[in-house]
Amino acid sequence: CHATPDDDEVYWLDTVHPDGTVALSPLDRIEQFAQGITQSLILCAHTHLARAVRLRDGRLIVNPGSVGSPGYRDVHPFPHVVEAGTPHARYAILELVDGVWQVTFRHVAYDHEAMAALARRNNQPDLANALATGWIK
Repeated sequence: CHATPDDDEVYWLDTVHPDGTVALSPLDRIEQFAQGITQSLILCAHTHLARAVRLRDGRLIVNPGSVGSPGYRDVHPFPHVVEAGTPHARYAILELVDGVWQVTFRHVAYDHEAMAALARRNNQPDLANALATGWIK
C-alpha cells in the first residue's frame, strides 16, 4: 500500500505530532492498521523514509525509502517536514530466510546534483535543496 491499507494520506510507520515533529509510530498504532492483513511481509511508503517494523506476531512492515525525493514539506495532519538526511537513493532487499523475512536497506549515490539543478530550473527550491543535501532547510 502507499501509506496505510485504508488511506493513501495517513502515515503508517511514522506519526506527525502537533508541533510538527515526525517520529516512529507506537507499535499499538502500527498493529492496528495491520489488522486483517495475513501476509507475513507488508510494503508501504508515503514518508520516503527507509524503515522496517517487526510486529509482535512476526509480520514485517517495510518502507523501502525513496529514489529522488529525500525530503518534502506537508501539512497533513499538521505542518511538518520529512528529511532523509542524505541525497542518496534508497531501496530495500527482502529475503525469506528460514521462513522469516529479512530486510537490508541500501543507500546508493547517483547524480543527485543534476536532479537538484532540474528542480531549481523548475522553481522548486525545497525539492532542489532536498535533492542536493537530503535536507529541506
